[in-house]
Amino acid sequence: MAGFENYAQDTHDIELEIERKGVALGIDWHDEEHVRALAREALDFAGADEREKSFDEQHPDYARLAKIELFGLAGLMLRTMQESAATAGFESHGGDAWKAFARALWAEKKLRQPG
Repeated sequence: MAGFENYAQDTHDIELEIERKGVALGIDWHDEEHVRALAREALDFAGADEREKSFDEQHPDYARLAKIELFGLAGLMLRTMQESAATAGFESHGGDAWKAFARALWAEKKLRQPG
């Protein structure tokens, strides 16, 4: 419902999780090429099938699971930015990790648009 969102808290929580996934994956948010490659991978992500492939109870691939969660956070991040701009009239954004990933996602998405 519009008017009840706490965009500042949502932004903080999402940023914290992005940072945590970045640490787990060894991401340097200041390395633009690395972050752009991650953004390309996020845009190409296949979804549910990947999660099932990633979870093997005997030998779970924690890095792959962290990456899948990071890609989900990217969706939440972009949705929060869009909603706060549309409903509250301001742009939400987090810190360095959030901004670096958002810039990379927008840049890669723009490259994929026809024309």
